[in-house]
Amino acid sequence: MQLRYSFRLYPNGPHRAALARAFGCARVVFNDGLRAREDARAAGLPFVTTAELSKRLTEAKKTPERAWLGEVSAVVLQQSLRDLDGAYRNFFNGLKGKRPKMGPPQLKSKRDTRQAVRFTANARWSITPGGGLRLPKIGDVRVKWSRALPSTPSAVTVIKDSAGRYFCSFVVETEPSEVLPETTPEVGIDLGLGHFAVLSDGRKIDAPRFLRRAERKLKDAQRSLSRKEKGGKNREKARHKVARAHARVADARREFHHQLSTTIIRENQAVAVENLAVKGLARTHLAKSVHDAGWSAFLAMLEYKAARYGRTFVRIGRFEPTSQVCSACGVKDGPKPLHIRQWTCGACGVVLDRDINAAVNVAKAAGLAVTACRAQVSPVPVPA
Repeated sequence: MQLRYSFRLYPNGPHRAALARAFGCARVVFNDGLRAREDARAAGLPFVTTAELSKRLTEAKKTPERAWLGEVSAVVLQQSLRDLDGAYRNFFNGLKGKRPKMGPPQLKSKRDTRQAVRFTANARWSITPGGGLRLPKIGDVRVKWSRALPSTPSAVTVIKDSAGRYFCSFVVETEPSEVLPETTPEVGIDLGLGHFAVLSDGRKIDAPRFLRRAERKLKDAQRSLSRKEKGGKNREKARHKVARAHARVADARREFHHQLSTTIIRENQAVAVENLAVKGLARTHLAKSVHDAGWSAFLAMLEYKAARYGRTFVRIGRFEPTSQVCSACGVKDGPKPLHIRQWTCGACGVVLDRDINAAVNVAKAAGLAVTACRAQVSPVPVPA
């Protein structure tokens, strides 16, 4: 399986200038290739191949107008053409129904707040004995290593995010060798907004609401940005302030997702979740809360950690009536308004908690051996 490891980079002044040149040259090559293909399409000519684009790039570096492309590693420019191929491939696969539809490739702007370049093994990048990252035509950049890489990576991607931070990202091939000892618990998870997650064993995880808690500071920073004159240095400083505030929210949410997903995977042999229609929910009046929860990222973490540590991960259909079926006797008594959080089953007389009942039914729908939690089941007194 493939795993991505990201580490913080701390380039100095000359390093940042060299990276800015690399970002700019990669963007120009991408845009030149896109224009060449779009011009050929408009003229009714055949699709311009990557080999032809690479040949044109080599010729362009010999002209005075594009001679500055030689100031950066040639591998960065070739990888930019491969990124263009990937964008076209995703677009065509979307038209064929092989993946979700997406638009055609678009021209990149130098005002994009996120920039990235990739160095493959051909670029002869390396990790120095002192723990730095040696990049061709850039130099040795300081890296903050938080953990060891499980294997030798073949490529590294250098990223500058909207907040002006630099990261190096490695994708490595690993085997699921970190299999955890087998355990007996199996759990179903019901995701929500009132509680971020409710487990079939009765535990309820409160929603942190990172975005909601930071909303006041974000609003003040955004208001300050809107008052700055466009094109000025103060506006750029204000934009960085807004980006840093959003980055702190995203980092806190990601850390919460990692800690919770790791805990669930370590404690349970099998995990079942519902396949939520997140895109549909994000178009409702609950959009901000849905994005703040970050369900998709959390489920993706559960899935890859289950594969890595030898656990079972199951998704059930989103149309399963998990909130309408009694988890004790299995009788379906119809939908209920959202304000009803507890009810009594008319068939068996058991008092059910809406969220825990749904979590238990998620586990049962996935075929897991989960019994109804005692914390949510209590019989109603029956007259003698």
